[in-house]
Amino acid sequence: MDHQIEVITRMVLDIVKEKESKRQGVGFLVPVGVSARHVHLTQEHVEILFGKGFQLTKKKELMGGQFASDQVVTIVGLKLRAIENVRILGPVRKASQVEISSTDAIKLGIKAPIRESGNIKGSAPIAIVGPKGAVYLEEGCIVAKRHIHMAPKDALQAGVVDGQTVSVQADNQRGTIFHHVQIRVDDSFTLEMHIDTDEANAAQIRTGQILTLMV
Repeated sequence: MDHQIEVITRMVLDIVKEKESKRQGVGFLVPVGVSARHVHLTQEHVEILFGKGFQLTKKKELMGGQFASDQVVTIVGLKLRAIENVRILGPVRKASQVEISSTDAIKLGIKAPIRESGNIKGSAPIAIVGPKGAVYLEEGCIVAKRHIHMAPKDALQAGVVDGQTVSVQADNQRGTIFHHVQIRVDDSFTLEMHIDTDEANAAQIRTGQILTLMV
């Protein structure tokens, strides 16, 4: 009888240890959001593109107080190569920025670096065209670095911290492992990994699929 109790106790402890390891990042599950090309604008640039006093209007609420607006623009690269109907995300920012995929960069004829959102110093130039005018950015076009949005409680459970770089595995037919995934922690964030359309298509991933974080 004592031996049976000992065996059962060991089994329970093994289960507890397994759950604890998952909370520390081994096997932590993360939903994916596929991020299409989009634009962030200053209020000054909104008014140049859409008219004086114009305010962006909400189409869909996003995490962190952001929203997809009803407004779209055309982005123009070198040799006047353009992509139409690019969504603007609000609210307005301190600096305008265009986020595209590597395939978009080839189409536009520009060399957009892979950067964290907001890090636009020395990035690619691009023009933005709206119904009322156009804006030329000497720098501001990037390919967004893959990242995971987390609330503090999620980071604690996963055993990671803001700014840390991790790997994430997709357990599907392609069996892709994404390296150099940056952790971004904020109280306003909902747990979600963001990759662009190129990455999603190559790995056969769609929005809502679940991937495994590997610390």
